[in-house]
Amino acid sequence: MAVLDRLRAALYHGDDWKAEVEACFAPDVLARFCFPFEDQTRDGVISNVWGPLFEAWPDLERRETIVVDDVDGHGMRWIGIAGTYVGTFENPWMDIPPTRRVCHMRFHEFYEIADGKVVQVQALWDIPEVMMQAGAWPMAPSLGRDWNIPGPATNDGLGPHDGAKSQASKDLIVEMLITMKKHPAEGGPEKMELPRFWHEKMNWYGPAGIGTGRGIEGFRKIHQIPFLNALPDRGQYPDETTYHFIGEGDFVGVTGWPNMMQTVTGGGWMGIAPPNKKVGMRSLDFWRVENGLIRENWVLVDLLHMYDQIGVDVFARMRELTGPGN
Repeated sequence: MAVLDRLRAALYHGDDWKAEVEACFAPDVLARFCFPFEDQTRDGVISNVWGPLFEAWPDLERRETIVVDDVDGHGMRWIGIAGTYVGTFENPWMDIPPTRRVCHMRFHEFYEIADGKVVQVQALWDIPEVMMQAGAWPMAPSLGRDWNIPGPATNDGLGPHDGAKSQASKDLIVEMLITMKKHPAEGGPEKMELPRFWHEKMNWYGPAGIGTGRGIEGFRKIHQIPFLNALPDRGQYPDETTYHFIGEGDFVGVTGWPNMMQTVTGGGWMGIAPPNKKVGMRSLDFWRVENGLIRENWVLVDLLHMYDQIGVDVFARMRELTGPGN
């Protein structure tokens, strides 16, 4: 993990992080960030992604809660990191009005490592969370609870991790996802066998715009049922998606760009009318397994990218909400 150590420290302390990006990112790195950043070069990561955030939040610090370092089933080494950016929101950022108070934004960032360099980044930031704190979220309210999401209840997301558990943890997550896809194509909700995989006191930490659900019923009510009603063909296009599963001890992470394809139909999703259009989803997740069951699941979805694919300009709506006269 040493290839990222200096960059991680620089982003926490606010030191010369630009030099560390240049040092650890390969010259031809493929840096994939959430909408509206999209694919960036190494220089673009500095000038278009982290640079403007540091300008908006001058005392920015990047706090980590989970780190997983592993080789996936394709032989690719990934380091997955979850945490929160924290700082005083002093200046406008992507037209989001500054609050001039402390602000927080979740991140899930996955780094592919080869020959001692970062060769690919797949990263989601919870930008809607920032809009909400600025009173500028222009879309439907979350069905779940929006809050500053905590790290693992066991406070051990940064290790040391028991490597012997890693494969068992990954196997559990993969089997759970395969079983969940049996509904609705093969039958009712019982086909998903949720109690076989999920702890009764599970927390599903969804992104701002969806929110957190507590327990299996809470998860189904605030996310799964609305999602399946609106996108019933999810999981039916495996040739159009990629998955990179990594595990370390009780923790498992997954990334993919995209890692889900589905069609927005039925009654629509998150208050948006259904366009009957197939869309790709970037969902970067972390799970914590406890005694053979999933106790916590941190989920970030590129919601702004989802809206963009169905023709909804969230930033334009936000500017109408926060512009002169409002």
